[in-house]
Amino acid sequence: MAKGLKTGGRQKGTPNKLTKELRSLLKDILYDELVNIEDRLNDLETKERIELVIKLMPFVFPKVVSVSSTENEPFDWSEV
Repeated sequence: MAKGLKTGGRQKGTPNKLTKELRSLLKDILYDELVNIEDRLNDLETKERIELVIKLMPFVFPKVVSVSSTENEPFDWSEV
């Protein structure tokens, strides 16, 4: 990688035009698919439908993180 002054290209902070257009296109495609998702799910076999729903769950529900008390601190049962 060359070291020194930047002499060409985009200015710092300028968005990439291709990336912006691609994201917009993908957003439109995804929106169209979400409108039809119920019909598409009904067309699947039961096993395939369940597998797909399981794969989509992390995008809807937050991940659960286990929390443990530290040593030498009493456990507060009122918070449970």
